[in-house]
Order: sequence, then C-alpha cells, then structure tokens
Amino acid sequence: QVQLVESGGGLVQAGASLKLSCKASRGTIADAAMDWYRQVPGKTREMVGGITAAGRPFYMDFVKGRFTASRGNVKNTWYLQLNNLQPEDTAKYFCTFLGSWGPGTQVTVSA
Repeated sequence: QVQLVESGGGLVQAGASLKLSCKASRGTIADAAMDWYRQVPGKTREMVGGITAAGRPFYMDFVKGRFTASRGNVKNTWYLQLNNLQPEDTAKYFCTFLGSWGPGTQVTVSA
C-alpha cells in the first residue's frame, strides 16, 4: 500500500497563500491520477482538484483561478498552490493516490 504524507498547511489571514505538498512512498506520478480533497468536521469530504496521470490539472469550480495543482520535479511529489485564501477554504486537505489517503494537513483561514 502506498503511504502518503501531506504538508504545508497552516493558519493564515484571508487573501494569503499556502503551498501544500503530497509525497508518496512509492509509485510514479504517471501511474495514476492524484486528487486533492478537503473536509470540514461534520461535512462530507469534497474534491478540490488534482492531476491526471497524463499530467493535466483539473479543478472544481469553487477553486478555479485560485488553486493550482502541479507535479514536482522530485519523484512522487505533488503540490497544490492555494492563493487568495478565504475563511470558507478552512478545512483539512487530503491527497489520494492509487487508492490510498494521507492523514491530511489543516488549513485555517481567518477573516
């Protein structure tokens, strides 16, 4: 099973930026799509976007123009750049790859 670890979350003010990372213990970035999700306690986990196996990024409408998914030069690493963060973006962010999930990284945005 692939082990995933997210990092890069934090507490920021509205309008700030963060860059999340997701590193996999094995596999290659061309093996499958890597998706980003987020979840607020008490709510369903929702997809944010991700990268297809072919390297094409995709996003949900509520983050288009603000979030950017990319693949790193380091093997098995992906990134999610979060710009112009808003309080409603507060959530734990997860990456998923080859059927595995990471533990998540918390993003908290104050007004």
